[in-house]
Amino acid sequence: MRRFAALLERLAFTPARNGKLRLLADYLRDTPDPDRGWALAALTGGLDVASVKPALLRDVTTARVDAELFALSHDFVGDLAETIALIWPTRGSADAPRLATVVDTLHAASRREAPQVVERLLDRLDPPARFALLKLVTGGLRVGVSARLAKQALADLGGRDVADIEEVWHGLAPPYAALFAWLTAAGPRPAPASDAPFRPVMLSHPLGAEDLARLDPADFAAEWKWDGIRVQAAAGNGRRRLYSRTGDDITAAFPDLVEALAFDGAIDGELLVRAGHGGVASFSDLQQRLNRKSVTPAQMRRFPAFLRAYDLLALDGRDLRPLPFTERRAALEALAPGLDPARIDLSPLLPFATRDDLARLRDTPPEPVIEGLMLKRRDSPYLAGRPKGPWWKWKRDPRLVDAVLMYAQRGHGKRSGFYSDFTFGVWAADDTLVPVGKAYFGFTDAELAEIDRWVRHNTTDRFGPVRAVRADPDHGLVFEVAFEGLARSTRHRSGLAMRFPRISRLRRDKPPREADRIETLEAMLPPGTED
Repeated sequence: MRRFAALLERLAFTPARNGKLRLLADYLRDTPDPDRGWALAALTGGLDVASVKPALLRDVTTARVDAELFALSHDFVGDLAETIALIWPTRGSADAPRLATVVDTLHAASRREAPQVVERLLDRLDPPARFALLKLVTGGLRVGVSARLAKQALADLGGRDVADIEEVWHGLAPPYAALFAWLTAAGPRPAPASDAPFRPVMLSHPLGAEDLARLDPADFAAEWKWDGIRVQAAAGNGRRRLYSRTGDDITAAFPDLVEALAFDGAIDGELLVRAGHGGVASFSDLQQRLNRKSVTPAQMRRFPAFLRAYDLLALDGRDLRPLPFTERRAALEALAPGLDPARIDLSPLLPFATRDDLARLRDTPPEPVIEGLMLKRRDSPYLAGRPKGPWWKWKRDPRLVDAVLMYAQRGHGKRSGFYSDFTFGVWAADDTLVPVGKAYFGFTDAELAEIDRWVRHNTTDRFGPVRAVRADPDHGLVFEVAFEGLARSTRHRSGLAMRFPRISRLRRDKPPREADRIETLEAMLPPGTED
């Protein structure tokens, strides 16, 4: 358990991707089974301890320490796991249990037994190991490791391609004994999960001016880049699955679409929601269907999901990925007429001859939910990962707005000591600020330190790790915010939701009273947007 705690601490304070990969690979190589398997499950979101919830942890803690002291400490620290790890009134013992022992003990505990089990474990652990335990049971380790990064570390450990890991991942279960046996040459390659496996996706590169100048338009096909999420629909022998671009199984959230997967193969495309007029609804409508374990009939009727298909990876047992794009596209066009057109349609190929034609298409899309263009080399096979050259994305220029800082939250990892996560707002009709977005600040450490000092010197209120800051017409901090899209949203106090907001620069030259107003944003709404 102490080794796992040390791993989490080092990951949290290691900013570089390659550094995290080395830490993960070293841990997975040097840690015995099944400890490394359970650690991998925790890092990739595959560990669920149903008997332990945050409310239980609060109750267990307030039975040991004064409730008011705990509340004040939690308000100051902000993180529940960190607060309990520090305030727990025992120092731990020398015989800290192994990670696998902790997981087995928690899995074996009923809801009635869970409080006593958690207490005994906390008593045996020191603060770093207590923190690791609490993060383990509550989820959300927040150490800057995605499932994809963990899979890359596995590939590095075994000298494999990460695509090989992804193809077998859905056939595995913690603590992944068969996976580690294969990676250490002690066993065979695990079989894929089912007759509808996930296939690693091909990704695109942003198209810059130099790339465009070198590009021969005759070598490429063009499609619209839709504002949805990338998915892969796989079916075979009665099994039907819908995967995200990272390989997460999202089948349960989209039964209406999955029902229409009447083929044997795998389609790559964009998950979208159909608008009432028959076009594509905004991304905010799609968000109503995302990140759900299940969906109601009313939600399916109001936000009907469909797949805009743009590539065919496999068909009737044949792997089409080695074929050039033109042949895969021809096979997709031949398959499409036999599918439900309300649930699966084709991404249209766009006519063009020159770079100027492409620029005009990019700048004048027919629907507001189009982000730009996708350019695909006609002779390219479907290659897992992000090869440079075959696929390019050419987005429209982002929109800009000047907004006032309203709230700041501490960051994580390398920037855990700074306030680097910011909520910003614009002026409403009654001359008050309304929040319109939240983003991380992505510039230099010197600029971040400058903003951090300003936040600390201008705090007006605190809510755990969040600080409200002074923001009035004559005193405040103005950011230039870039964003990709805008839609109405009843879930936001401003009534608007930004798509991919990011802080592009500090506006030291602009007083808060000259920041933009809500009317400026409303004027940017796509034509036909309903109130």
